Amino acid sequence: MLSLGPLVLLFAVGEPERVTQTTEAPTPEDAPAAGGARTRRTRRTARVHRAWFVAAVTFVTIIGAAAFRSLPALLIDPLHQEFHWSRGTIGAAVSVNLALYGVTSPFAAALMDRFGIRKVVAVALSVIALGSGLTVWMTAAWQLLLCWGLLVGLGTGSMALAFAATVTNRWFTERRGLVTGVLTAASASGQLIFLPVLSWLVERHGWRPAAVTVALAALAVVPFVWLLLRDHPADVGLKPYGAQEFAAKPPPVRGAARRTVAVLFSSARTGTFWLLAGTFAICGASTNGLVQTHFVPAAHDHGMPITAAASLLAVVGVFDVVGTIASGWFTDRFQARRLLAAYYALRGISLLFLPVLLGPSVHPTMLFFIVFYGLDWVATVPPTLSLCREHFGQDSAIVFGWVLASHQVGAAVVAYLGGVARDTFGSYDVVWYAAGALCAAAALMALVIRRPARAVAPA
Repeated sequence: MLSLGPLVLLFAVGEPERVTQTTEAPTPEDAPAAGGARTRRTRRTARVHRAWFVAAVTFVTIIGAAAFRSLPALLIDPLHQEFHWSRGTIGAAVSVNLALYGVTSPFAAALMDRFGIRKVVAVALSVIALGSGLTVWMTAAWQLLLCWGLLVGLGTGSMALAFAATVTNRWFTERRGLVTGVLTAASASGQLIFLPVLSWLVERHGWRPAAVTVALAALAVVPFVWLLLRDHPADVGLKPYGAQEFAAKPPPVRGAARRTVAVLFSSARTGTFWLLAGTFAICGASTNGLVQTHFVPAAHDHGMPITAAASLLAVVGVFDVVGTIASGWFTDRFQARRLLAAYYALRGISLLFLPVLLGPSVHPTMLFFIVFYGLDWVATVPPTLSLCREHFGQDSAIVFGWVLASHQVGAAVVAYLGGVARDTFGSYDVVWYAAGALCAAAALMALVIRRPARAVAPA
């Protein structure tokens, strides 16, 4: 599965990267018997456009980042048992992580415009490695908040989906929906790879080796990013994929923080922004905040082994890859707001059935839920990003960063409240039902989004 995304990216194209023509002076052998016209020799270099290789590098980088997001769900029970911290306390650290993941994203998009993609991502990976590595020596809850909440939250926020949006906007003018779907699916591919490994480490050797593994994975990706990733097509003398004209690399945009805040205030004056932010907040609440954080401990409450529950989440990752790539393909062909409404409605229905499906063993109906939920997991990203592009143009990457911030705030609130609900009621049932109702509301909100007004050309 690791190679699925790059293969889709590299073989979904059939256009050459460049065609070069050379004109040579005629020689006696070249000259025809009559006329004396010059002969032009054409040499064609048929190669895959460089944009697809950049997208493949981005895909692999996001896969590495998925390791950092896979671990919190596996830490709740081990930290509770070792340090006797309440699940609400541990959930608070996860909440800080998720919130910073979202809030940092729009600023990271602006920083990429200022300093370049490679520098921002390399620094982010180093911060993640530092935060994850330091957790090995923690002894107090505030240290968990500092290391996993603050440091890892800032690092992962700089590699959030705004990273994928920036790469897509710079390198592609065609097939953006497909590329967005593949890059979004990279996170699920990473979950597929790392969840079984990390759960095995936690169960057999404790949580510390798992934290060290995450730190080493972050460091391993740094040279890969630095050597292979490129900031802009102009850096290698190319047009963006599908563009008709060459685009010069824009100068660094100074005042990244000021621009980010200005874009927020500008977009916040529109109803579309608030509808996108609201639906995406519910998306985060029902995925990262609830299922990714609390599914493993909830299944363990019903007698299911941790490794089995983590493997089910990994299966979610398998079908998330399929669902997200398919969603990108659909987004290129159908109205994005209608796709969003369908995705949220189906997700809400599935969550309402989950409390009666949980049990000590894996059975067919549970597998059906996992497959169904996996197909819908982040299928919402391509249509949401498409709506940002339609309504906000050149600022769409930063606007999407703010929309993603709402996604993570929703995730953070439910990550915390889910732990509190478990401590209070002794089960997660009330949280599953509440999330299902929220998804129904998100479906209605998506349908309210209007199509952007098109400018009328002067007569």
